[in-house]
Amino acid sequence: MIVFDLVCRSGGHVFEGWFASSEVFAEQKQTGLLCCPTCGDHDIQKAVMAPNVGAKGNQVHQVREMVASASAAESQTEAPAAEEAVAMQNVPEISQKMQDMISALAKAQSQMLEKSTWVGSDFARRARDIHYGEAEQELIHGETSEEEAQDLIDEGISVAPLPLPVVPPEAKN
Repeated sequence: MIVFDLVCRSGGHVFEGWFASSEVFAEQKQTGLLCCPTCGDHDIQKAVMAPNVGAKGNQVHQVREMVASASAAESQTEAPAAEEAVAMQNVPEISQKMQDMISALAKAQSQMLEKSTWVGSDFARRARDIHYGEAEQELIHGETSEEEAQDLIDEGISVAPLPLPVVPPEAKN
């Protein structure tokens, strides 16, 4: 698993995404599956990341200096990365309350998915089969494009995006 810090272009909101690979991130970005959990923006970029190294005595680190030095180095080679670093500098640290809320959301999603069947890229077809009575009622989750999800909604089929990324079972270690 790869963990990326992501940032939306419109609001500069920074959030975390877990992906099986860089290619999976690129595919989800291209198909519009990535969405800012704060404002709903689909224009998502990788943010400059600081390494996750524990602090002596469990102190909280200020990463702005690392981001600033990283943005200076990145600006010499890649302009979009420098823009992302500038956006990240304007984002306040995530409070403990926010971390607790995200953890509670992740736990709730995990509990819900325990009762749901992963159907992968076959999601739209399976959702239609269930809706039209061609398959037994069950909770499912999987992958589909934004356009296909909208088509399902237009047909009256109840679907909703998951608030946090899901790792497909075949991608787990």
